Amino acid sequence: MSDNRWERSRSGLAEQLLARRRFVFGSSAGFAGLATASLLAQDSHGPLLPHRAKHCIFLYMYGGPSQMDLFDYKPELQKRDGQAVQLELRRREVREGRLLGSRRRFRQHGDSGLWCSDALPRLSQHMDKLAVVKSLWQDSFAHGSANLQMNCGRIVQGYPSLGSWLNYGLGRENQNLPGYVVMLDPRGGPIPGAPNWSAGFMEAQHQGTVFRTSGQAVLDLQPHTLDPVDLQREQLQTLQSLDAAFQMRHPDAGELRARMASYELAFQLQSSAPDALDLSAETRQTLEMYGLYDSYPAHRLAVGPSVFGRQCLIARRLIERGVRFVQIYSGGGHQQQNWDAHFGVEENLAIHCPEVDRPMAGLLQDLEQRGLLDETLIVWGGEFGRQPVSQGDQGGRDHNPKGFTCWLAGGGVRGGVSFGETDDLGAEAAVDRRHVRDFHATILRLMGLDHNRLTWFYGGLNQKLTGVQEAHAIEQVLA
Repeated sequence: MSDNRWERSRSGLAEQLLARRRFVFGSSAGFAGLATASLLAQDSHGPLLPHRAKHCIFLYMYGGPSQMDLFDYKPELQKRDGQAVQLELRRREVREGRLLGSRRRFRQHGDSGLWCSDALPRLSQHMDKLAVVKSLWQDSFAHGSANLQMNCGRIVQGYPSLGSWLNYGLGRENQNLPGYVVMLDPRGGPIPGAPNWSAGFMEAQHQGTVFRTSGQAVLDLQPHTLDPVDLQREQLQTLQSLDAAFQMRHPDAGELRARMASYELAFQLQSSAPDALDLSAETRQTLEMYGLYDSYPAHRLAVGPSVFGRQCLIARRLIERGVRFVQIYSGGGHQQQNWDAHFGVEENLAIHCPEVDRPMAGLLQDLEQRGLLDETLIVWGGEFGRQPVSQGDQGGRDHNPKGFTCWLAGGGVRGGVSFGETDDLGAEAAVDRRHVRDFHATILRLMGLDHNRLTWFYGGLNQKLTGVQEAHAIEQVLA
């Protein structure tokens, strides 16, 4: 074959591959009115795995909840309270500290006998529903990078979040609502903010949509004109047709596809968002179950259970309407305003545990009563845990990514299970150690997705939520 023929052949093959890639990526992104992502997930990423969960609600305790004061009972830590030990309190920084036993009282609950402290008395009644993973670890001692790793699988910005991967892999069920909704604590958002729910290098339509839980769900949602709905629809269709013509000439313009989808979604949200947030149809018994009538707390930094309870109830209403992934943040701002217990772990627990205890128990009970728990995965956790030694004069606890606890409940989860252990002091994962990437693989598996086959081509690689290192779902927590 001559050099010219070889070059033409190679060029033609390259064009075919490029055209195929454009088609696949363009189709998987889709337009607002099309639900192709789930079909492509089965074709491009392999058939869905056996699963029960169709939706996921992630209860995110921003700041890092103290595992040895909530679920990880450590008799040895209690016995050695006040003793001096040498521990790694920051990366490669070993210092002496004094052990701080928990001031909480622990009991075993339910038929499973899982441990829970008196800091969460209402949630403790549901321990038989939970799979508690006590041996997680991750790579960063700092809030910013730790939040990113828990949410996006990496310690740097620019990667898609867990909700984005689920939204991309499974597609949206309801075209009138976002597939991925985030609700923040009124005291502020987590470090480093929006990258925690970003779509990263995916198209923007896969990123989280932040909902406010009072007033307008999405700011500037209502039009500034009095044009009737039919006229708005006609204007939008005209704009979409012009954009579609441009899209045909520029198939790689992913930003345009995302913008077209956002216009359509914004139009639909004018009616769908207020309906989802309208709690007037809920019974008083349901509102009480979530803590919406509980008295306002005495502590100046606390907001009480009604805020988180309202968000949990809205999350239930959203998943009923087909929203794929809802993430609710407990804790905002700095220090004691979130679960970051540097300045006193007892005060921190007294602020935040009552804010989430009744709402979490109410959510589990409500989903079970409505027959939704089997198809809804509940995830609880923060970016890391706390140290077993005292910090400062007020009995605080410092960050600890070397061993911490998260739990799962609902669709496809084996309830009443305790998996893994930290060491005798709760300082480091010791038995059945699992990295956060394994936790992510488990969540994807419960949602019917194979973490090895759910990929997005970027930067010359088939990128994955779990990264390039090997990851394994935690089989012991799967029903």
